[in-house]
Amino acid sequence: MTRDTSKLHYAETHEWVDVGDDGIATVGISAFAIEQLNDLVYMDLPEIGKQVQAGDEFGEVESVKAVSPLYSPVGGEIVEVHGDLPDNLDQLKDDPYDYGWIVKIKLGDEGLPESLMDLAAYEKQCSEAG
Repeated sequence: MTRDTSKLHYAETHEWVDVGDDGIATVGISAFAIEQLNDLVYMDLPEIGKQVQAGDEFGEVESVKAVSPLYSPVGGEIVEVHGDLPDNLDQLKDDPYDYGWIVKIKLGDEGLPESLMDLAAYEKQCSEAG
């Protein structure tokens, strides 16, 4: 299955979210963010069961030039983590929207925050950032 990036929601901090019919949100980081970080060397993932609010830091990704926090674009409970990802960060660059998912979060009652952007708004933000 290839994830349709035009149907995703994006956070200002470059995380994407795809919400399934079951209320489970799949979260990753955008191709733009991966390109900006460049050579990824490490990723720290959260524990399953952790409760997060939209905007909470849940992990970090490290490149040869920077350490960047990962922020949850939605609130809820982390129900799955992509445990193979930290050992295969090169594949994250090749496939950020399918292989590159980071966590799955069971949405809380608040649902999707209004601050999330559609693809057009996110692309505009990225182009303005350079």
